[in-house]
Amino acid sequence: MNYKLKILLKAKLDLKEIAVWYDEEIQKGLGRRFLSSVKTEMALVQNNPLIFQTKYDNNKTILVKNFPYLIHYEIITNHIVVKAVLHTSRNPKNYPK
Repeated sequence: MNYKLKILLKAKLDLKEIAVWYDEEIQKGLGRRFLSSVKTEMALVQNNPLIFQTKYDNNKTILVKNFPYLIHYEIITNHIVVKAVLHTSRNPKNYPK
């Protein structure tokens, strides 16, 4: 099945906030590397969305390589809906509904 990727506004804002933080607080260019890693992981999800474990409700997560962030997504018919990108140490109560 061919899955279409949909990134919710909340997740887009998460990505932007994280990338800016890495660039401004850690090292210039690190935000771009973070977004590149996210893009790589999302390509993997798009090709094989069912191989990742369901963590809660119908939501699955994938770890961003080299960064402590989880991409939270749900498969709805033929769409992969990215709901949030959250730090791995974040309280699970804050996971998207």
